[in-house]
Amino acid sequence: MSAVRWGRGAAGFGRALWPAGSPGLLAEEGALGGVWSRKRSSTASPCEQDRRKDWGHAELLEVLKARVRQLQAEGVAEVTVKRVAVARAPEAGGAQPPRQAQAGAKGAAATLSSRWAQKLDSDQQLMEKRKQRLEGKLQERVEKGAWQKQLRLEPRLLSRKLASQLQHWEQGAPRSPWEEQLAQLLQEAPHRLSSEAAAAPADRGPESRLEGQRQRLLSFFECCLLTGHLPLAHHVLVTHHSKSQQQRLLTLSMYNMVMLGWARQGSFKELTYVFFMLKDAGLAPDLQSYAAALQCMGRLDQDAGTIRRCLKQMAQDGLQLQGLFTAVPLSAEERAELLRAVRKAKPTFTPPRLPVPPPQVNTSPLLREIYAKDPAVSYPRLHLSLKELQGLFQQQLRVEMATTITVESVEKVPLLTKEVLHARKTLAGLRTRWRTALYRELQETKESEAHAAREGRLSLFPYLCLLSEKEIVRVLLQALPAQGESLLFLAHELGLRVFKRKQLRNEVQELEQRYSKYLHLLASDTQVAEPCLPRQHWEALGVPEAPHEQPWPMSVVVQLGKQLAEVLVRAAQMPSSLAAPRSPGTLIPVLYHVYSFRSFRQIGILKPHPAFTQLLETAAERTLTFESTDVPMLCPPLPWTSPHSGAFLLSPTKMMRSVEGSQQHQLLLERCPPAELHGALDALTQLGNCAWRVNGRVLDLVLELFTDKGCPRLGVPAPPSEAPRPPEGRQAPKRCLLPEVSPAEKAEMRRELARRLKVAREMQSLRADALYRLSLAQHLRHRVFWLPHNMDFRGRTYPCSPHFNHLGSDLARALLEFAQGRPLGPHGLNWLKIHLVNLTGLKKRESLQARRDYADELMEDILDSADRPMTGRKWWMEADEPWQALACCMEVARAVRAPDPTAYVSHFPVHQDGSCNGLQHYAALGRDSVGAASVNLLPSDLPQDVYSEVAAQVEVFRRQDAEQGVQVAQVLEGFISRKVVKQTVMTVVYGVTRYGGRLQIEKRLREIHDFPQDFVWEASHYLVRQVFNSLQEMFSGTRSIQRWLTESARLISHTGSAVEWVTPLGIPIIQPYHRDSKVMIKGGLQSLTFSSSVDTSQKPNTLKQKNGFPPNFIHSLDSSHMMLTALHCYRKGLTFVSVHDCFWTHAADVAVMNQVCREQFVRLHSQPILHNLSRFLIERFCSDPRTSKSIWVSRLTDTLLSVPKTGTFNLEQVKHSTYFFS
Repeated sequence: MSAVRWGRGAAGFGRALWPAGSPGLLAEEGALGGVWSRKRSSTASPCEQDRRKDWGHAELLEVLKARVRQLQAEGVAEVTVKRVAVARAPEAGGAQPPRQAQAGAKGAAATLSSRWAQKLDSDQQLMEKRKQRLEGKLQERVEKGAWQKQLRLEPRLLSRKLASQLQHWEQGAPRSPWEEQLAQLLQEAPHRLSSEAAAAPADRGPESRLEGQRQRLLSFFECCLLTGHLPLAHHVLVTHHSKSQQQRLLTLSMYNMVMLGWARQGSFKELTYVFFMLKDAGLAPDLQSYAAALQCMGRLDQDAGTIRRCLKQMAQDGLQLQGLFTAVPLSAEERAELLRAVRKAKPTFTPPRLPVPPPQVNTSPLLREIYAKDPAVSYPRLHLSLKELQGLFQQQLRVEMATTITVESVEKVPLLTKEVLHARKTLAGLRTRWRTALYRELQETKESEAHAAREGRLSLFPYLCLLSEKEIVRVLLQALPAQGESLLFLAHELGLRVFKRKQLRNEVQELEQRYSKYLHLLASDTQVAEPCLPRQHWEALGVPEAPHEQPWPMSVVVQLGKQLAEVLVRAAQMPSSLAAPRSPGTLIPVLYHVYSFRSFRQIGILKPHPAFTQLLETAAERTLTFESTDVPMLCPPLPWTSPHSGAFLLSPTKMMRSVEGSQQHQLLLERCPPAELHGALDALTQLGNCAWRVNGRVLDLVLELFTDKGCPRLGVPAPPSEAPRPPEGRQAPKRCLLPEVSPAEKAEMRRELARRLKVAREMQSLRADALYRLSLAQHLRHRVFWLPHNMDFRGRTYPCSPHFNHLGSDLARALLEFAQGRPLGPHGLNWLKIHLVNLTGLKKRESLQARRDYADELMEDILDSADRPMTGRKWWMEADEPWQALACCMEVARAVRAPDPTAYVSHFPVHQDGSCNGLQHYAALGRDSVGAASVNLLPSDLPQDVYSEVAAQVEVFRRQDAEQGVQVAQVLEGFISRKVVKQTVMTVVYGVTRYGGRLQIEKRLREIHDFPQDFVWEASHYLVRQVFNSLQEMFSGTRSIQRWLTESARLISHTGSAVEWVTPLGIPIIQPYHRDSKVMIKGGLQSLTFSSSVDTSQKPNTLKQKNGFPPNFIHSLDSSHMMLTALHCYRKGLTFVSVHDCFWTHAADVAVMNQVCREQFVRLHSQPILHNLSRFLIERFCSDPRTSKSIWVSRLTDTLLSVPKTGTFNLEQVKHSTYFFS
C-alpha cells in the first residue's frame, strides 16, 4: 500500500467504521450531524418488504384454504388451520418423511375440533383486510406519484367574504366574469404597502427571522417559472396562502412573480385567482401587479372598458402610467402586449422612451481628474489586432458554453503497460454503466420530489429541472471524489455548480455584436471617436443591464447538493471482482459513507472503495477538468458596469465576493448611487484588462523537478511516494491492541500516527495545488490570457481564477509575465537589477544605488544562474524568492546581452512593495511623526526597517530584564532577530491578538535549532508582551486610533447593528460577523448541520465586530490607495497590476508608477478620513429618535465625537520619500 493511499484513507489506528446496517452516532459537521441509515444494507425498501411479506401470507392462506376444502371433501365436518408464522428451517434430521407426515395428518383429522373453522374464518377476514389495506396504499401511492394529478388552482381564502364572493362569481355567468371580477378587486384593494416594504430594515424584529424562509420560497417560485412549472408554483402559493402561519412567508414579489407567469400565458382566470389571494393577504398591488394584469389583457384582446377601469384604479392608487414602461423590467414582447392593452383605452398614448440616464459623474474629489475630459489622454491599447481579439472571443465563448474545460495533467506519463490499458478500459466501462444508473436514479428522485411538491411542500423538484439530466450526470461524474471528502463540502460544491450553470445567459448573438464594437477601444489597429474608459465605452453602446439573479439560500444549495450526492452514491457501483478477484460478480458501492474525527468534530465522509482508488492510480488518467469560471479568460473580460455585471461573458459574477446565501453586501451595493461605484468598477476593469503570458523557461525547470521527486525547499511539493509511511516495529499502530502496551506508549503511538497523517495530508494538498497550477500553466503556455478581478467586502481585489494567478506563492508569480512588452529605456535595466536584489532579501537597509552596485558585483553569478540554473553555482536558490529571482536573472541576462539594452523589449513585471503598509496608513491618519519615520513616510538616505527597530527595542527591554535576573530574558540572549518579530509586527496592525502573536513567535523560535526548546512556550509569552510594548512606545498615535475604532465597533454591535462605513472612493462596507445560526438538513445518508455567521437576522458577534473593525478599515484604505494608483497609471498609459500593497509594472515605467503612488497616497490622506468616518457613523447609528435614549447609543455618540487628535507630520514629505514604496 502506498503512503498516500494510507494517508488518504486515514485508515490507521483510532478509526472505527460503522458496518452497513448498523446504527451510528450523532455526528457534527462543522457542526455536522447524522445517523447511519439502515436502508443501504437492504435490497428492498421497507415498504416493498412489507408488501412482499403480506402477499406471501395471502398466498399461504390460499394454500391452507385449499387443504381445508380437501379435508372437507374427505368427510371431515370441521377443520381449523393454525396460524402460520415464518420459522427457521428444521434442523438436520428433524424433518418428517412425507408419507409419515401425511399419515399423521389423516390421523389428526378425525380429532379436530370446531375451533379450527372459527380460527380459519378469523384469519381469513384478517388477511383480507390487510390485503385490501395494502392494495389501497399501493393505489394511493400510484395516484399521488402520478405527475398528471390535478393541481389546485382555486385559492383557499381566509376571508369568508372574499371566499363567498369568489364562489358566487365562479357559479354565475356574467358576460366577462373574470374581467369584472378583477376590476372590482382592484377597486377594493387595500391601500397599504407589502409587509417587506412596510417594515423599516432596522426595525424588522420578528419579520427578520422569516427572511431565510422567504428567500427559500422566492427561489422556489423563480425556479418553477424558469423550468416551465407555473401550475406547480401556483399550487404551492395556494397551499401557503390557505394557512395563516405560512401566509406570513408570502410577500408581494411572490404574488407578482406568479401573476407575471400567468400573464405571459394569457391565463386571465388564474391571474385573477392570484389577485384574490393578494387582496385576502391585505397587500396592495404595485406597478408590477398592474403590468401583469394589463399584459394579460393585451394578449387576450380584452375590451376597452375593463382596461380603462384598471388604469383608473391604478391612477387612484397613485401609480403613474409611464412607470409601467420605465420602472418595470419587461422584455420587448411583454412591452408590446402591455402597450397594446393601454392603447385600447388610450389610443393616442405614446410610451415614454426608455430613459437614457444622464451621464452620471462621480463627485469624489479623489476621482475628479480621472473623469475629467481631456482629449490628450492616451489610454493603453492591447498589442493584438481586432481580428485576433475576435478569434479569442470565440474561443472563450465556446469554453463558457461548455461550462467546463479539460486540460492535460503534467504528472509523469506512465508506461502504457497492459495493466494501465486494462485499468483505463475498465474505468471507461464503469462510467458508461454509471451514466445509465444515474439517469435512472435522477428520474426516480424527480418523481419523489414531484410528489412532495404536489402536496404543497417546498421540494427540490424545480431545482432538479433547471439542468438537463445529461448535464446533471456530467456534473456528478466530474464530482466523483477520488479520495475521502466531507459530505457537507461535496454537497455545497454540487449545489453551487447547479446554481452557476443555471445562470448562463443565452444572448450569444447580441453579445457577439456588442463585444466586437467594444474591442475597437482595445485593439491595436482600430480607433474610437473619443478616448474613454472601457466602462464608459461599453455603456455608450447602449448595452441593457442584465437582470440581477437572486442568490439561493445556503440551505437550498446544500440540500440540493446533498440530494445529488446521494444519487451518486446509489448509482456508482462496481463489480466486487475488482476488490476480490475470486468473489462472485455482484455489484458493490464505489462510495461509502463513514464517520471520522477532524478537529475534535465527528463529520460524515464519502470515501471511495480502496479498489476504486487503486484502479484510478493504475489508470493514471492524464486529464483534469475545471469549471470555466475557475480558469483565466482567453479574451479581455467584460467591463464592470454594476455590482453584478462584468468579468465573464456568460457566467454572472458578483463584483463583491461573499459567502453564498449572504445578501447584505449586495443590497448595500445596489442601494448605492451608481456613480459612487464608478471608481471601484473602473479599477477592477483596469486590473482585469492586463494581458498575461506564461514564462516558458521557468515552467520547464519547475516541471522537471515536479515530475521527479519535487523540491520542498524551492516550493515544489514532493510526490505521494515521498510521504511518511505508517510507523513500523514497536511504533506500529497494531501494537496498540496488545495488552502489554502501557497507556503512555499507546498515547505516544497515537501522537506519532496523527503527526504522520497530518504531514501526509498536507503534502497531498500542496501537491494537488501545484498540479492544478502547473497543468493550467502548461495548457496556456503559448496563449495570451486575462485574469478578471472582483473584490472582497473590504474592497481588496482578487483574481477570479483561484488556481493560476499572480497572488500566489513565489513559484506562482515566477510563472507569469506581461504579454505586452515595453522597451527598457534608459533606466529599465537599473530597475531590473534593483528588483533582483530585493528578491534575494539582501541589502534591505541599503540605498538603491548600493543595491544596483551589488547586482553588478554579482553579475557573474546572475549570468551563471540564467545559463545553468540546475547545473551551475545555483546562486538563485539562496534567495528569499528563488523562482522569481531566477526569472529576473534570465531577464537581466537577455537585457545585458542585447545589442542595445535600452531597446530590449521586456515583459518582466517589476514590483514596488510598501514598507509595512498598514502602519504607513496608521501613521498618516494620526500624522504621527515618529511612526512616519519608522515606516519610510519621511525622506531619508537609507530605508528604515521597522522590524529591525522593533527587534532592537525588544532587545533593550530584554537586556534590562536579564540584568534583574529574569531567567527567560537571559535564555533569549542572542536569539532576538528581525525574523523572529517580523510577522507579529506586520500583523499587529491587522488586529492580531497577543495569543495569535505568541503562536507566530513560537513558530519562529522552533525554527532556531540552537534555541533550547524547553523554553519556547515561556519565551514566546515574554517576547509577544515586549513586542506589544515596543509598538506602543514607537506608535502611540497608531494605538490610540486602534482603540478608538475598536471601542466604536463594540458599542455599535451592542446597539444591535453590524459596523458599516464608506471608503474614500464611495464603496459601502458592512462587516459580515453575526452570531452563528445553525441550519439542519435532515434525512438521507446523514443529517447535515452547518453554522452560518452571515445571517443578518442574528445579533452581531461583538467580539468579531470590534476586533475586525481596525484591520478591515485599514484594508479598505489600502485598497482605495491601490485603486487610485491603478486608475491614474491607466490614464498615463501604464500597465499596472497589484498584489494588495505590492504594485507591479514594466521596468521602464517604475519611476512614473512611483510618482503616481506617492501622489495618490498624499491625496487620499489629505481627506479628513477619521472625521468623515465619525460623521457617517453618527448619522447611521445615532440619529434615530427611537433609539436616542439608549445607554449604548449615548455612549457611542460620545465616543464617536472624541476623534483621536493628530500630530504634526506633514504629508507632503511622502512625495519625496524614496523608500515609501521600493
